[in-house]
Amino acid sequence: MPPEKTDALVIRLADFSESSRVVTFFTREFGKSSALAKGAKKLKGPFEASLDLLAYVSIILYRKDHDALDLVTEAQLIRRFQPAAKQMFPLYAGYYVAELLEMGTEPHDPHPQLFDVAVITLDQLRDSSDPRYAILRFELLYLREIGNLPDFERCSRCDKEAEELTSSRYWVTQGGLLCGDCGRPEYAASAIQPGTVQLLRALSSESIPDLTRLNPTATQLKEVRRIVTAAITHALDKKPKMLGYLKFA
Repeated sequence: MPPEKTDALVIRLADFSESSRVVTFFTREFGKSSALAKGAKKLKGPFEASLDLLAYVSIILYRKDHDALDLVTEAQLIRRFQPAAKQMFPLYAGYYVAELLEMGTEPHDPHPQLFDVAVITLDQLRDSSDPRYAILRFELLYLREIGNLPDFERCSRCDKEAEELTSSRYWVTQGGLLCGDCGRPEYAASAIQPGTVQLLRALSSESIPDLTRLNPTATQLKEVRRIVTAAITHALDKKPKMLGYLKFA
């Protein structure tokens, strides 16, 4: 195939030889691509030390057929992911974004909207005074993009609208909310507050919420974190490693 130019995020790096690396990109046009970057370890060359984890780059890519590695011949840095020094949550959250993009997408399956959301999220993690909402919104939009977003608009059994629910429960295998009338006794431990449902709906909406105006209680934020963790783990059939480093308390 001829060379193609695309914007990309670096989501994984692996050594290949003394001078080269295999780089996994999440590209806007072509989805996930594992590509050989010859000479990537050299300070001078076609990459100019641009291939850092979570770097936002413009690359020249030769896409290969079947299971062969793609070939990247050039990368120009657009910007690096550089959270403020000594702030570990944004750093770990950025690594978590990379982990989700690597785990939950297939090679050469484009998701341009997910790419755009990932770029925005990394900027918010770097600049926001409270990056917790940025990562929660990314997780929920990620679930929407891969077809596993729970239904927070109505009871998944009786179809009652969320605004009408005075009490709700969430059960991951049901794929959404259960109202008080539909929830069986074994769902009692999964009860959530109405404010939690409102927060989940705001964060997962296609329109961009004003994250600075969100003011949930500690209990509601804890419930949202529990629900999103359960949904992500269920969708991927395993709990991402970086989730253990994201402390919301």
